[in-house]
Amino acid sequence: MRFPRASGILLHPTSLPGPYGIGDIGPTALAFVDLLAEAGQTYWQMLPLTPTGYGDSPYSSFSAFAGNTLMISPDSLLGDGLLDQNFIDERPDFREDRVDYGGVYEWKTKMLATAFENFHRQGEGLRGELDKFVRENAWWLDDYTLYRSIKVSEGQKPWFEWPTKLKLRNRDELAARAQQLADEIEREKFYQFLFFRQWAAVREHASENGVKIIGDVPIFVSLDSADVWCNQEKFKLNPDGSAKVVSGVPPDYFSATGQLWGNPIYDWDSMRSDGFAWWISRIAFAVRVFDVVRIDHFRGFAAAWEVPGEDTTAENGKWVDVPGHEFFTVLEDKLGHVPMIAEDLGVITPDVEKLRDDFGLPGMRILQYGFGGDAKNDHLPHNYVNNSVAYTGTHDNDTVVGWWEAQTPKKPKDSETPLSPVQEHCMNYLNTDGSEINWAMIRAVWASVADTAIIPLQDILGLGNDARMNYPSSLDGNWSWRYAEGELTEEMLARLKGLTETYGRISK
Repeated sequence: MRFPRASGILLHPTSLPGPYGIGDIGPTALAFVDLLAEAGQTYWQMLPLTPTGYGDSPYSSFSAFAGNTLMISPDSLLGDGLLDQNFIDERPDFREDRVDYGGVYEWKTKMLATAFENFHRQGEGLRGELDKFVRENAWWLDDYTLYRSIKVSEGQKPWFEWPTKLKLRNRDELAARAQQLADEIEREKFYQFLFFRQWAAVREHASENGVKIIGDVPIFVSLDSADVWCNQEKFKLNPDGSAKVVSGVPPDYFSATGQLWGNPIYDWDSMRSDGFAWWISRIAFAVRVFDVVRIDHFRGFAAAWEVPGEDTTAENGKWVDVPGHEFFTVLEDKLGHVPMIAEDLGVITPDVEKLRDDFGLPGMRILQYGFGGDAKNDHLPHNYVNNSVAYTGTHDNDTVVGWWEAQTPKKPKDSETPLSPVQEHCMNYLNTDGSEINWAMIRAVWASVADTAIIPLQDILGLGNDARMNYPSSLDGNWSWRYAEGELTEEMLARLKGLTETYGRISK
C-alpha cells in the first residue's frame, strides 16, 4: 500500500513534558498535535500504548489490547470532576527529565482509586459512556480485568505460578474468583474506560488537525499476559505453562549473543485452525486505535527465531517457518487493505522481502546504518524506493548526535581527534562538516524518494546519548527519557517546516 509523500515525528507519549512524572494523553498530548500541525507534519509515530510489565518496556505488556493507565492525564480527570485541585497540588516532586516509574505507579494508583471513588459519589454523569465501553469491549476487557484482578490477589505472581485450577482456567474456579473480585474488576474496567476516553480525545484532535497516528504492534506478546493465559493452546507451552521455546534474534548489530526477548512462540497450526481469529481481532483493534499500524519484527511472519526456553542467550536458536502469506491473505480478506508498515530490519532474507512486497507493505530504511560500507547499502538514500519509510534512527538506535560521537576514534592526549571511516563517509555523502550532523541527516531523509520520512524528536532537538530511548538487550535506564517544556522551540519547528515544504512533504 503506497502512502502519500509526507513526514512526521517519533515520540512516545511517556516522553511528553509535564509535572506528573510521566508524559500523558491529556492536554500535553493535544498540544503536541498542535506543534506537529504547526510544523506541517502528517504523522505522530509512537510505541505500543499497552500496559508495561517488568522492565517498563512497552514491548513487554500484560495485554495486547489494554491501555497503559500510567498515561491517564490528571488534568483531564480534573476537568471531568473526578479529581480536585488539592490532590494534584499535593503530588510528589517528580523529575521532569526522566520517568520515575516506581514513583509514578504509586501516585497514579492513588489517583485512579480516588477518581473511581469520586465517580461513584457524584452520580451517573459518565455511567452511560462507561456502560457502552464495557459492553463494546467485553470480548477482551472481561478476560483482561479478571487476569489483572487475580494477579493482584495472588501477590502479582505470573499466571503460570497460580493455583492449578486458575492457571488452567477451570470454569467454576474462574466464576468463583470473578465473584470474589467483583469490586476490583469493576475498578479495572473503569480505569480502561478512562484511558480510552482520553485517547479518543487525542485521536479526534489529531484528525481535526490533519495528523495521523502511527501505532506500534509488537509481533509477540508477553508470557505473563492475559493473552497467553486465555489462549494457552495458541502458544508453544509446556504443561506447567512455561515456554517450550522463546523469541529473539540471532547475533547482530546490537548484540554478539543475539537478543533473547523471552516471549512465547505462537503455535501457528493452532492459529490457522480458526482462521487466525486472535490475530485478526488484534489487527482490527489496532486499526480502531491508530490510523497506521507498524508491525514490529515483521520478519517473524516469515520465520521465527526459536530459542530453547531454558537458554540464557539467543545464540542456540533456529529459524522456524511461519505461514505469513496465508495469514496476510486472510487478514486482507477480512479487513481489506490495512495501512501497515513492515519493520523489516535485521536478518532479512528473500522470503521476508517477498512477503512484504506481495502485500505492498512499505519497509523501513535507517540512515544511521548507511555509512562505513559501499554505495550499494540499502540504507543510503540513493538506494531508497518510493514505497518505504525512511528514518534517521528509531527508538532502538542512539540519537544521531550520540551515534556520531560514538564513531569518533579515541585520541592520544593533546592530539587532534581524527575522523573514523564512518564519519568520513557520512560527511562526504551528506556534504557536511559535521557541525549540525542531526540536521544534515534530517535533510537527507526528507529529500529522499521514500514516501514517508520520520525522525525521533531527539534528533530535532540535537540531543546526545543521554536522550536515547532504548538499549536493546539491556534493562538499565530504558524507556524513561522525556523532553522539557519549551525545549522544542519555534525556530526548530520553522526549520523543520521549511525542509518539509522544500521536499514536498507538507501536510495539506
